[in-house]
Amino acid sequence: MNNVNTYTPINRTLAVIDGGLNAKTDIQRTPAVQQPKLLDRVRQAIRTRHYSEKTEKAYVHWIKRFIFFYNKRHPAEMAELEIGQFLSSLATELRVSASTQNQAFNAILFLYDQVLGKKIGLVSGVVRAKRAHHAPVVLTRDEVKRIIDCMNGVPRLMALMLYGAGLRLIECCRLRVKDIDFAQNEIMVRSGKGNKDRHTPLPTTVREPLLQHLRFVKSQHEADLKAGIGRVALPYALERKYPSAGKEWGLAVGFSGNESFCRSPYRRATPASSARICLATCI
Repeated sequence: MNNVNTYTPINRTLAVIDGGLNAKTDIQRTPAVQQPKLLDRVRQAIRTRHYSEKTEKAYVHWIKRFIFFYNKRHPAEMAELEIGQFLSSLATELRVSASTQNQAFNAILFLYDQVLGKKIGLVSGVVRAKRAHHAPVVLTRDEVKRIIDCMNGVPRLMALMLYGAGLRLIECCRLRVKDIDFAQNEIMVRSGKGNKDRHTPLPTTVREPLLQHLRFVKSQHEADLKAGIGRVALPYALERKYPSAGKEWGLAVGFSGNESFCRSPYRRATPASSARICLATCI
């Protein structure tokens, strides 16, 4: 007697097709989820960590350069040896600066550590770019005054704020109306270098010209709102949480331009006045 037990899966049925017995599976197979592309994964990892948009552009650029350097080989197939050869070529063939080489190295490390989940050991044998040591160029008060006297309009106002309040150019361009306290003669700089906030004094020589400038910007802002535009970019998820906040006057940017620094579709179409270009022409 055969005591062999035959096992018939419950989820399979027998169907007679063309006179024969064929097994047909009842389980519906779910389609495979398509994995995002490598550079899209890099962008997502950077945005999840709230890195700046300039850091995102720089990292994506260097990762592309690294992949094309090895004829589009996937980074998962490469390791310390290929990284070292690529970094050495930047110093020997392209003669980049030390800071540029370090930026490329940080971008590649981010790719392997945060995106691919692959630990990179010691990258040896890298030809390092030599860091130059230059004496800083410091202008005297008279030289600064002569440069500012060459400017007019908004570039002059921005240059006065850069010099008097110690603002960086990007901090001045992104300064919002609500962060200027005329009662306390104080400016609140938000998300500065290192994503840190700080207070800085408002120069008294800038107070009246800045008030006149903001009156003009307010009239321009109100006209834009009537025309259906005039919204400003808000950081992170504030645009979704507060849909109407971008229209408020307090959140308006005092020196508006066409740069989108929060990945927002709302921005003015007129170009910003460049204090840097005016400064270069005066020097």
